[in-house]
Amino acid sequence: MTIHSVNAKRASRSTEARVAAQDWRVLVTELNVNGCAVMPGLLAPEECADLAALYPHEEHFRSHVVMARHGFGKGEYRYFKYPLPDLIEGLRTALYPRLAMVANDWNEKMGVAQRYPAEHAAFLKRCHDEGQVRPTPLLLQYGPGDFNCLHQDLYGALAFPLQVAVLLSEPGEDFTGGEFVLTEQRPRMQSRAEVVPLKRGDAVIFAVHNRPVQGTKGYYRVNLRHGVSRLRSGRRHTVGIIFHDAR
Repeated sequence: MTIHSVNAKRASRSTEARVAAQDWRVLVTELNVNGCAVMPGLLAPEECADLAALYPHEEHFRSHVVMARHGFGKGEYRYFKYPLPDLIEGLRTALYPRLAMVANDWNEKMGVAQRYPAEHAAFLKRCHDEGQVRPTPLLLQYGPGDFNCLHQDLYGALAFPLQVAVLLSEPGEDFTGGEFVLTEQRPRMQSRAEVVPLKRGDAVIFAVHNRPVQGTKGYYRVNLRHGVSRLRSGRRHTVGIIFHDAR
């Protein structure tokens, strides 16, 4: 067994404990009602600092995206390469089983046949069998005036319907502005915007694409997009945990 695999197993146990300590009854209710939910204090300040400090070190990443070049907004991000940092790998493994239960419930309500296996490794195998083999967890960096346009992180035919973003910087100290924004488009209605207040170390779970909403005649689908409002000052780092891999 390699040193990395030993460290990954330790990180997985550590993250499993902190993920299990969250109030999942409340989180699932929030997801069902609002399409997003906040896990307070998922990461410690020193863990946030350690992850943010990885950004300049290219050896941890497979690609670098400057948003303005693609019309995505302003700012930049880097996709991690395999093997992922132990903490990211541990969070991805620990969060997935709980979110898979929500995802399966949502698909049943929306009449979608797709069901997700209980363990993340089994879901990744499905991705890789479909040719989606590139890791998707990413580290984002914003400076003054930067923003992220509303979007959906799909990356291929096979997409897990929930993802997680962890704020690594402290609002009001490291940066101002830069709020996480979620919009929801219901059929024949105006879009609804949700601004999610986060502190350093907080994680937001949110719907990637669609979610079910109870109507008078049963459940119907709504379409969601997420982004980040304009940064007024400072620097903001976020880690995104996406559960499907990309082509």
